[in-house]
Amino acid sequence: MTGGRRLKSKNIMTMNTTTNMELISTHPVKKSDLGFHGNLFGGKLLAWVDAAGAAFASQVCDTPRMVTILIDKCVFQKPAKEGHLLKIYGDVESMGNTSVTLKVEARSHNVYDGRQAIILSTHIKFVRIDEQGEAIPISQRVKDKYVK
Repeated sequence: MTGGRRLKSKNIMTMNTTTNMELISTHPVKKSDLGFHGNLFGGKLLAWVDAAGAAFASQVCDTPRMVTILIDKCVFQKPAKEGHLLKIYGDVESMGNTSVTLKVEARSHNVYDGRQAIILSTHIKFVRIDEQGEAIPISQRVKDKYVK
């Protein structure tokens, strides 16, 4: 991370933390999103992360035909509670011939002071497909923008 201060013991980022990740989705955590213990249900969070990642992959690759092929290890680092605002951030990690891998973070956002706590961090791989569901190349224009 560049800039800002990070409190490692609590995994909380202060509001002045800068990041190169792009905000790709925001969700209020409602009572209907909670599991048995009053925390955001993990399956609901994974669905939000996957949907936000797919939309971001489509935006990055200039195509609506992106499918999830891999969600890397998911460690739920901290619970999200009712009333929290959950923000999902994404960044292009790597670009292949037919695929893009994104780093995706879900963060609980405190609306009063702007502090954010990382709830989940993972990598998701998406593949560009044609009408028959076969993998097809991502355009060279897109690759030129993201391949370093």
